[in-house]
Amino acid sequence: MSATAREIASARHRNLPVVLPGLLLAMGFAWLPLGRWIDEFADTTHLVAYEAAWWTAVAALLCYVRKVEQRPLASIGLGRPGLRSLALGLASGVAVTGVLGALYMLVLPALHLDDKVADTANAHLLSATPLWWRLISTVRAGVSEEVMFRGYAMERLQELSGSRAFAVLISCAVFTLAHVGAWGWSHEIVVAAGGLMFSLLYLWRRNLWINMTAHFVVDAISVLG
Repeated sequence: MSATAREIASARHRNLPVVLPGLLLAMGFAWLPLGRWIDEFADTTHLVAYEAAWWTAVAALLCYVRKVEQRPLASIGLGRPGLRSLALGLASGVAVTGVLGALYMLVLPALHLDDKVADTANAHLLSATPLWWRLISTVRAGVSEEVMFRGYAMERLQELSGSRAFAVLISCAVFTLAHVGAWGWSHEIVVAAGGLMFSLLYLWRRNLWINMTAHFVVDAISVLG
């Protein structure tokens, strides 16, 4: 092993105790049974509590980056936003929606698979809520999931492993499986495809503003329509 390789390995070893709690928060929070602890569909108060829990987790992760890791938010893709990021995010969201639409209409039927997400209890409850309620949920999902699974998890996993493929594989797998409880196993192919495209989008630009906008567009087309 060369001196440079040894230095890199040593740096990764030193960073592990600092990064590990952040990774546990970023990839573990979505696995908490918040839906059982706080029934967001019960009433407005429960919705506020549910959303507050998610936004608190996002804020805690951002504070962890700044105060514990002592790194800039740009280290997880949160640089200065701009109109170009918004435009790329909108275009990317439309493109991802097109690919997922083809998956629904062409690939799944060809494989004799049926996405039964519309039959889940969560889908029925969400569709019965007012537009403003669904809008709040869509914004939160786009921000929180991209900050946690793309910005933080992908960046830190790549730093620790030295492999972009490893970072994509692990973050995508955890992201996909975290959706089973709410949307069922039949929806996992679609979630995995979306997660992979969002991961590749992040690798392309390393810009969370683009990812968050694209994620919002994809969810908004399916949820707000």
